[in-house]
This record gives sequence, structure tokens and C-alpha cells, in this order.
Amino acid sequence: MARRTGRRPGNPGTREAILEAARSIFAERGFDASTIRAIAAAAGVDPALVHHYFGNKDQLFLTAMQAPVDPRELLPKVLTGDPEGIGERLVRMFLAVWDSPAGTAGVALLRSAVSNEWTARLLREFVVTQVLRRVLENLDVDPAELPLRGSLVASQLIGLAMMRYVVRLDPIATAAPEALVTAVAPTIQRYLTAPLPDQPASSAG
Repeated sequence: MARRTGRRPGNPGTREAILEAARSIFAERGFDASTIRAIAAAAGVDPALVHHYFGNKDQLFLTAMQAPVDPRELLPKVLTGDPEGIGERLVRMFLAVWDSPAGTAGVALLRSAVSNEWTARLLREFVVTQVLRRVLENLDVDPAELPLRGSLVASQLIGLAMMRYVVRLDPIATAAPEALVTAVAPTIQRYLTAPLPDQPASSAG
């Protein structure tokens, strides 16, 4: 019988080849524009093999970037309840994750993103598509405002993580989580649901 040629079948190196291809394509194209088919082609495997190892694109993305947690498991608690309390619940969940053992991997990812452009792109896609989009889509706000609202929330949360866990700036680094929730949550809530100031027209052209 003739030996088959073409796409790589499953073997010990296939999973890592898929992950390498996924990291490259997700960083280059972003989460939304990346497809299982394109990642499979870059890895030299059949798309069915990608589904076999990782299930779906969300899970492949989380595995490729070595995300310390799966937001899909945590965000339902944030989204349940009064929308006016979502900022508080989001900050409390954020600190609980970073103060847990999973936070060690988060700190490593954040440090890498500072010095590595590809990691920074993956972190940005993670924050935007896996966390903030899931939160904002559940709020009654103008869809045109979602990118700005998401960016504002990200700036606050990533800044908090940098100061508390990487730079370790006191008293933020040693403050009780609830003290930080009380201080930061109102700003997050304002970014999420309060009216935004009118944006000046672009002067380009």
C-alpha cells in the first residue's frame, strides 16, 4: 500500500505545531480575523485535528497564550446582578484571580508583554475579546462606544495589575483587596455605563 503524504497526522509534535501556528496568526491577525482553517494550514494539519485537540477557537486561543484562567467560567458571576454593580464585581473578580495562585502566570504574562510585541498583541486580544467584549455586550450602551469604553476599562485594570503585582507600588501593593475595590470600582463603573464626553472630530485630511 502506498504511503500517504500531505497534511501531518496526529503525533506528539502536532499539538505544539498547532499552538505555534495559533500564536503567530492570533498575534498577526487578531482573534476575530483568525480562523481554525488558517491555523491548521499554517501548522500543516487538517482542521479536524485542531478541533480534536482544542475543541473550538476560544479554547485554542486560551491555550496558545497560556491564559491562567478561562474568563468564560468567571464572568457569569460578574454579569449576574444589577448593572450598576458590575464595576464592583469586575474589580473584585479581577483582584481575586491575580491574588490567587493563577496570578503568578498572569504576572509572567504581563512582564513579557512589556518587552515582547507578540505577547503584547496576544494579551490585548485576550483582554478585549475574552473579557471586555463579554462584559460590554451585556450592557445597554451604544455599540459605537464599546471600543472606547473597553479601552478605558483595560487601562485601569492593567494599570492596577502593573502597580500591584509588577512594580509593587505601596500602598497599592499591600492594600486589602476590598480597599482597592472601593477605590477603583466607581471609575470602572463610570467607564462602563456613564455617559461619555463627546469626542472631537478628527483633524486628519
